[in-house]
Amino acid sequence: MKKQYVSNSSGSVRMFRNSFLESLSKVHFSVPLFIYVPVIIYFSIRSFSGGADISTFVLFYFIGLAVWTATEYLLHRFIFHFVPRSRWGLRLHFIFHGVHHDYPKDAKRLVMPPSASIPLALLFYFLFSLILPTKMHLYAFFPGFLTGYLAYDMMHYAMHHYNFKSPFWKRIKQHHMLHHYDDSSKGYGVSSALWDKIFNSDFPKKNKNAAAR
Repeated sequence: MKKQYVSNSSGSVRMFRNSFLESLSKVHFSVPLFIYVPVIIYFSIRSFSGGADISTFVLFYFIGLAVWTATEYLLHRFIFHFVPRSRWGLRLHFIFHGVHHDYPKDAKRLVMPPSASIPLALLFYFLFSLILPTKMHLYAFFPGFLTGYLAYDMMHYAMHHYNFKSPFWKRIKQHHMLHHYDDSSKGYGVSSALWDKIFNSDFPKKNKNAAAR
């Protein structure tokens, strides 16, 4: 596979001439926590006030968490890594994900900016509201889904900026680093390699063993 350009710089290229638009493309890694933790708490409370008992809430919360892991994989593989042929399409691809692959150490472009995550969260909320049977179930499911998203964002930041000591976390980081530095057509799962194993997009063991040395 042809190796792509990867910068070792801690910064990245300017994406917009307009300073306001440029500022929207960058975000401190903690910002999603301040936005979505209150949302998770709010919907959790609404679920209980709507009649959910502990078992119902826990069940749908973990279903939401599991659905996020699949969503993360599918978005990363089929949306973020879809490379269009048109000039404007290539530009859009670079803005959404290409810049991260070219400049993976840029700390301000490692978590999804609110300008992108909030519209996506609203879209998914509307979609789930059409699928789930009642508001009570939706209000238990959506906090789990958002918790999965926050875990993904925080783990993604840590993988690029933290030296893990635990073998468990080292394996997860290794999986993502192979995606960046070995073969970007594999290893789409960031918070988990589960869906890569299911859909046969995991790295061969020899690649993982070589990366671990």
